[in-house]
Amino acid sequence: MKIIISPAKKMVVNPDDIVEITRPQYFEQTQTILKTLRQLSYPELKTLWHCSEQLAQKNYQQLQQIDLTKQLTPALFAYSGIQYQYMAPDLFTGPAFNYAQQHLRILSGFYGVLRPFDGVVPYRLEMQAKLSVADSQNLYAFWQQRLYDAVAPTDEPIINLASQEYSKCIAKYTTSPKQMIDIVFGHLINGKIKTRATLAKMARGQMVRFMAENNVQSIEALQAFNDFNYQYQPELSAENKLVFLNTAD
Repeated sequence: MKIIISPAKKMVVNPDDIVEITRPQYFEQTQTILKTLRQLSYPELKTLWHCSEQLAQKNYQQLQQIDLTKQLTPALFAYSGIQYQYMAPDLFTGPAFNYAQQHLRILSGFYGVLRPFDGVVPYRLEMQAKLSVADSQNLYAFWQQRLYDAVAPTDEPIINLASQEYSKCIAKYTTSPKQMIDIVFGHLINGKIKTRATLAKMARGQMVRFMAENNVQSIEALQAFNDFNYQYQPELSAENKLVFLNTAD
C-alpha cells in the first residue's frame, strides 16, 4: 500500500532534524528543471508562478541561489501547508516514521516523487505550471510514467490523499480501475456530498497521521478513521472510493 499527497506552496528550511537525509530518486531530472527555470526572465517567471510582485521577487532571488545539495530539509518537514500541519510529523513516534518512509509519497512538480526523508530545498513550481522542459511541452509530459513507477512498482493499492492536479499524474498509469482508491471527505448538503476544502485538507493530514501511528496495512483498517467527526459511509463508497461524511452537520 502506498499513500500519495500533494506538496504545499509554503516551505521552511530546517536542516537540523535528526534523520538520515536521502537523495530524491529523480535528482537528475530536477537539475534539468532547475536549469530550465533559470533560463527564464523575471517577467516569464512571474507569469509562470501566478503570484504577487512581492512573492515573485522573493522566489526569483531564491531561484538564483538554489543549491540542490546544501541546506537540505527532509521533505516531510519542509512543507508547511494545512495538510502537513495536521499531519504533525514532528510528533510521530519512531514506528510512525518508519511507516511513513515505507508508505508515504509526496508528489512534486520540481522533484517528481519524494519519500519523507528525501532532502529538499524551497522552490515554487506547481505541477500544472505551463513550463516546457527539454522536449516536453509541460511537466505532465516531462514526468510521464516516472511518478507512477516510483510510487507503485508492484501494482500495490494507492491511497489517494492528493489534489487532482497531482493525483492525475498517477491515475493515468494505474493498472486497474480499483488500484487507486480516492478518499472523499464530504458534507451532506441538500442530499448532495460537498467538499469543504480547508476541512478536507485538515482531514487528509490527520488521516496520514492515523495510518502511520496505527500501522494501517489494509483498506478495512483505514475505514476506522473517525477524526474531525468524519465517519466512513459504506453505502456511498466503492472499490475505488472511500467516502467519509462529517456527522456534525
